[in-house]
Amino acid sequence: MKNIKTVSVHIVTYNSADDITDCLIAVLAQDHPVEQIVVVDNASADGSAAKVSEFYRSIEEAPHTTPSTHLFKPKLILIENKANTGFAPAHNQAIAATDTDYVLVLNPDLVLAEDYVSRLVAQMENNPLIGSATGKLLLKADPSLVDSTGLRMNKARRAFDRGAGEPAADWMESGAVFGVSGAAALYSRRMIKDISVDGEFFDGDFFAYKEDVDVAWRAQLLGWQAYFDAEAIGYHERGWKTAGRSGKSMFIRRISYINRYKMIYKNEPSRTLPLTLIRALPYELAAHAYMLLKEPGLIKAWASFKAQRTELKRKRRYVQEKAACKRN
Repeated sequence: MKNIKTVSVHIVTYNSADDITDCLIAVLAQDHPVEQIVVVDNASADGSAAKVSEFYRSIEEAPHTTPSTHLFKPKLILIENKANTGFAPAHNQAIAATDTDYVLVLNPDLVLAEDYVSRLVAQMENNPLIGSATGKLLLKADPSLVDSTGLRMNKARRAFDRGAGEPAADWMESGAVFGVSGAAALYSRRMIKDISVDGEFFDGDFFAYKEDVDVAWRAQLLGWQAYFDAEAIGYHERGWKTAGRSGKSMFIRRISYINRYKMIYKNEPSRTLPLTLIRALPYELAAHAYMLLKEPGLIKAWASFKAQRTELKRKRRYVQEKAACKRN
């Protein structure tokens, strides 16, 4: 067991009872030992937390069901929140509950190939500047298509999953990426500690959506690299994506909309802001014309930006000053 890097797997559940068992089975089957599994349940109404407990109890009672590749049985930490705190705050809870070398942030509707963790750990150990890594995430409903091969950001500061909906065969080359999707992201503890702001890795004010892009941008500003390994495979249900905008509540749409502007406010360096504003102007005009015509309710999202302006300003100052120190 000497020199084996420790890994914990962090899963946030919210009405995830249909998916969580398959997710946990795949975690237990990893050929790199997992030291801890942390499940944070955000007040699910479908018995998700009970299903996690039941599954783990069945493993305790029948040790022979544990995959033979497993070097030791991971400890389960189950945190049951009384209210839905959101994806970002819940994952911060999980991070605070562990001290492993690596943290795998994993969605409950994702199933990993057994060498997913070992491949990513190997890449990150080979290059200490890599602070985050992901594999090739495929659509569970059609594994010939890509769900995500990491994140990219365009000049208008809009972020996308690389390769989403494209043939998996077109994405065979591993390499550096802007960032990694929070659906199945391996983060080094060194990077987590380095880029956290007031002890928060994910910005808790984001609740959910674009918190992984915010982390990716902040990490890049502070000198960290992200990596995509085309041979590490995961299968993602990604139900919310196929439902389209009409399938999301106005609450969720407002969060997704305003978090982009919070992210830009915190992370865009002053020296690049004028050019970014020019590049983003055509998109902003078109998007806001559509919003005023079709989704005027989104405009209320700016109330949260205004309410958090002082905190956002403080976080921006911290990130930009630290980034300047890193450059110097």
